[in-house]
Amino acid sequence: MKQPIGIFDSGFGGLTVFKSIIEQLPEYDYIYLGDNARAPYGNRSFNTIHQYTWECVQWLFEQGCPLIIVACNTASAKALRTIQQQDLKTVDPSKRILGVIRPTAEVIGDYTKSKEIGVLGTKGTVQSGSYLLEIQHFFPDIKVHQQACPLWVPLIENGEYDQPGADYFVKLYLDQIMAQSSQIDTILLACTHYPLIQQKIEANLPAHVKVVAQGDIVAKSLVDYLQRHPEMETQLSRNQTKAFFTTTDDTADFDHHASVFFSAPVKSTFISANDLVKC
Repeated sequence: MKQPIGIFDSGFGGLTVFKSIIEQLPEYDYIYLGDNARAPYGNRSFNTIHQYTWECVQWLFEQGCPLIIVACNTASAKALRTIQQQDLKTVDPSKRILGVIRPTAEVIGDYTKSKEIGVLGTKGTVQSGSYLLEIQHFFPDIKVHQQACPLWVPLIENGEYDQPGADYFVKLYLDQIMAQSSQIDTILLACTHYPLIQQKIEANLPAHVKVVAQGDIVAKSLVDYLQRHPEMETQLSRNQTKAFFTTTDDTADFDHHASVFFSAPVKSTFISANDLVKC
């Protein structure tokens, strides 16, 4: 029986990646799960993020997904490797879980001329050091500067990102990252929420600084993955962009905010976070 691709995020941000995936792979079926009731993940401990992520992954497995995209930088940084290397063995080693950090690190060096880039992310992503390690692996000659932006996700998820008051906090963190080096010519948005404020970010940076979002990068990486792994691709169902949205919080609120991230109307169903724990 052929099955859908699972897309998981702690909230709405993964929808920016999901949008790019559907644009490049419109023929497949998808299930999106947003763990909004327990978001944001950014300031939580490694153990808590691993627990929440693994519960959501197992739920998507129960829905029949043989392949899951963790479209959350914090979960990719703090939980993905443990799930891939340890937890999958206890469930089904034939299933696959992919994240957003590695495919981004594989190409980010192509954007910089000065060989210095800035990485903007949540506190959890920055503290994990995952981007430092991954980028160093693929581009050892590139210097990486990091900056946590703890107030950006709350501003975005509460719909305040387009208000004048948000400008102060956008500029605050950008000034801090650019103060680390005048040679930075590329800024990576290492949080899938941040594309919603990309215009504000670009407006507060020098004109020569390139701002890179992850959606298209992750989507292209998935296209490549399916071409290289026909044993997985042949398991996936194709009913022309049949997408199901699920949230652990209020569906009306999710639908309202998700439509902004997804750039299209969204109709979700509810799954209790307590039911995820039972998986």
